[in-house]
Amino acid sequence: MSNIKSKFKKGSALAYVLVIMSAVSIILVSMIQYVVSQVNFSFNRLEREKAFQTAEAGVFFYRWYLAHQVSGKTAKQIKEFWEDTSPYPYGVDSDYIGDFSDPEGGVIGQYQIQTEKPEPGSTIVTVKSTGWTLKKPNVKRTVQVRFRRPSWSEYSVLADAFMRFGEGTTVNGKIHVNQGVRFDGVANNVVSSSVYCVDDPDHSGGNEFGVHTHIDPTDPSPNCSDPDVVAVPARADVFKAGRQFPLPEVSFVGVSSDLGFMKTEAKDNGNGIYFNSAGYGRHIILKTDGTFDVCTVNSYNSTTYVIEKYRKTSGGGTCSSCSGQCLNNYPIPDDKIIFVEDNVWVEGKIDDKKVTIAAANLEGGSPANIYIGMNNSDAEKGHLLYTNFNGNDIIGLVAQNNISVVYNSENILEIDAALLAQSGRVGRDYYSGNYKNTITVNGSIATAKRYGFAYTNGTGYANRNLNFDNNLLYYPPPYFPTGTEYSIDLWDEL
Repeated sequence: MSNIKSKFKKGSALAYVLVIMSAVSIILVSMIQYVVSQVNFSFNRLEREKAFQTAEAGVFFYRWYLAHQVSGKTAKQIKEFWEDTSPYPYGVDSDYIGDFSDPEGGVIGQYQIQTEKPEPGSTIVTVKSTGWTLKKPNVKRTVQVRFRRPSWSEYSVLADAFMRFGEGTTVNGKIHVNQGVRFDGVANNVVSSSVYCVDDPDHSGGNEFGVHTHIDPTDPSPNCSDPDVVAVPARADVFKAGRQFPLPEVSFVGVSSDLGFMKTEAKDNGNGIYFNSAGYGRHIILKTDGTFDVCTVNSYNSTTYVIEKYRKTSGGGTCSSCSGQCLNNYPIPDDKIIFVEDNVWVEGKIDDKKVTIAAANLEGGSPANIYIGMNNSDAEKGHLLYTNFNGNDIIGLVAQNNISVVYNSENILEIDAALLAQSGRVGRDYYSGNYKNTITVNGSIATAKRYGFAYTNGTGYANRNLNFDNNLLYYPPPYFPTGTEYSIDLWDEL
C-alpha cells in the first residue's frame, strides 16, 4: 500500500513539474518572440528611416541636377531642356535610379525618381522619389515634391525704380522695389526693397528706410552705416504683413532676351500669331467666343493715345472704327502668344483662354508701347476682363517700353491681367484737370520706371486697387518672364 502511495506522489510531482515546465516554456517562448519582434521592429524602423532619408536624398539630388541644367539660362534654353529627347531629362521618359552612399561604408541604398515635366506655359515640375536600403529592399518610402520657378507675375507690383504709393492705394499682393519705396496706403502683403536706405526724391531731407511711410507717425531716420542702431517700427496699420529690406535685386535686363524668344515662338515655331510693323500698330479686341478682332492703326493722338483712324485691310482708305473693311478676325492662340512688331491697343474679355500679348520693335525703331483703357469700341468700353477667376483665364501684357492707360479711359476701369513694362513704366500720363474715380488691377504689375495712375494734385484715378491673382503663382501667362532657379514649393510623403 505504501509503495502505491509513493508512486502516486512521484507521478503527481512529475505532472506538476511538467505543468510548470510547460508554463515556463510558454512564457519563455512568448518572451523570446516578443524580444525578436521588438528587435525586428526596431530594425525595420531603422531601415524605414534610412529608406526615407534615401528618398529625400533623391529629391535633393534632383534639385542639384536642375540647378546645373537650367541655372542662368534663358526661357528658350529651359524650354529646349525639357523638350530634349536625346537624352530625356532624368526621370521623364523612364525612371532614374541613383545610389545613396555612406561616405564610410559605400552604397547603402538607392532611390528611384519619376518626373512630370512642366506643362506648356507652366513653371511647375513634380518629382516623386522612392528610396530603400540594400539590407531591406522591400521596405520603401516615397516622397513627392513640387519644384517651381518664380515668375514675374508673382508680385502685385515689381519695380526697378523708386516707387510711391499714395493714400487711397490698397494692395493685396507682394510688392518689391529695387530702389526703395514710400508706401502711404494699405499693404495686405509683404512690402520689400533691395536697399536699406533711400533718399526719397519727392521731398528734401535725410535718408529714410528702404521701405517707409509718411503716415503719422512717420518712421525714424535710419543709421545707414549700422542698421542695428535704429529699430524699424512694425507699423501694422500700413504694412499688415510686414516689410523687408534689403533683399536681392530683381534684374529687368533679361526681359530683352525673353521678348526675342516670344517673337521666335510666335513667328517661326507655330506657338502664336505674329503681326509685323504696319501703320502705327494694332488694335486688338479679345472676345469671349474664343477669337479676337484686329485692326491696323492708321493715325492716333500722340498725347492722349486715342486712335483716330484705321487702315483698310486691302486697297487704300481708312475707317473711323475697328470694324468692316478695316477688321480681321483670328482665333485666340490658347496657351500661346500674340506678338506685334509695333504698338498695341488692347481691350475686351476672354473666356477659358490663356494668352500673352507682346509689343516690341526688335527690328529697329522706337520701343513699342501697349495702350489700355480706350473706350472707342463696342467691346468692353476699354476694360480688359476675365470671365473666370479660377485660373482658366489668364492674360499677360508685355511691352518693350510703356503700358499706358489712355486719356479717355473709363471713370471706373478694370484690368484683369499681368502687366510688364520692360524699359518703361506702367501707368497713366499727367492730364491736367482729368480726374477719374477708380482703377482696379486684378493680376500683377512689373515696371522698370516709376508706376502711377494718379498724381499728388489729385489728377488721375483717386482710388487704386491692386489685387493679386493667386493663379499667377503656378500658371503665369504663356512665355512670361520667370526666374531660372527651381525651388521646392510643396513637399509630401505618399
